[in-house]
Amino acid sequence: MQENYLAKWLNNELTEVELSEFKKSDEYASYQRILDASSTLEAPDFDMENALEAVNNRRTLLETKVVQLNPFTKFLKVAAAVTVLMVGSYFYLNTLNENIATQYAENKEVVLPDASKIILNADSELSYSEKKWDKERNVSLEGEAFFKVAKGKRFTVSTDHGTVAVLGTQFNVENRKGYFEVTCFEGLVSVTYNNNVTKLPAGTTFVVIDGKVIDSEKPNTTTPSWMNNESSFKSIPLKFVLDEFQRQHDIKVETQNIDIKSLFTGTFSNTNTDLALQSISVPSQIKYKLEGNKVLFYAENTP
Repeated sequence: MQENYLAKWLNNELTEVELSEFKKSDEYASYQRILDASSTLEAPDFDMENALEAVNNRRTLLETKVVQLNPFTKFLKVAAAVTVLMVGSYFYLNTLNENIATQYAENKEVVLPDASKIILNADSELSYSEKKWDKERNVSLEGEAFFKVAKGKRFTVSTDHGTVAVLGTQFNVENRKGYFEVTCFEGLVSVTYNNNVTKLPAGTTFVVIDGKVIDSEKPNTTTPSWMNNESSFKSIPLKFVLDEFQRQHDIKVETQNIDIKSLFTGTFSNTNTDLALQSISVPSQIKYKLEGNKVLFYAENTP
């Protein structure tokens, strides 16, 4: 009942009898204090027009920022993409290299932009910048190649072992692991090895084996022997002879109980495998066993 009295009291709907009875209750004093305290509270002034104006201004500001930000962000993305393309194109065009390689038992002829000719021996790789050729007539060589250089500006061949510089000449460069050989067949060749420069006139050879410069005989041909389908050696460790056989015939070489450091002098065919095996084994006094694409060289007294 008192809950009903409370609702009616708050709405001024109590009769005099009900009001008199309600005032006698214990809760009335508490309710009256709450009512008195709440009547002293005042709400802050609220200006509807100013509030609407503030809301509109904020919305306009946000819309303006969005309109300005989106096009600029798109512009930055486009600019970044264009920059990447320009930088990538620059480095691509200015470092564009031509790479030519040969496999085992393969030779290949290359004609350079100045009409110079290069013939790559088996298992060799040549690279140069076609874009910069007029300014930098330089080629990098891994393996062996014969060069016929057109007359003109300085021409250089870079290898792991050293640099060869020429001007209108013919020469051969072999750059293998542990082996470096330059032979001049025409004109003059300048070889830089370990910061030392050696001039090679026609008919001379410069040889380095395992980091040591070796005295070598003058070539008695006008072109390297491999261009005539032969591989010739004069006092060269057997190891390099067997490596060359493997390259020329695409046959994996294995050895057993033989001295691969012993010196070999002779020639083997680059086209006839059986003849080549005999040309290597007989003067070296070793035997061989050929099975498929694998050959084993072993000593005569091997069990």
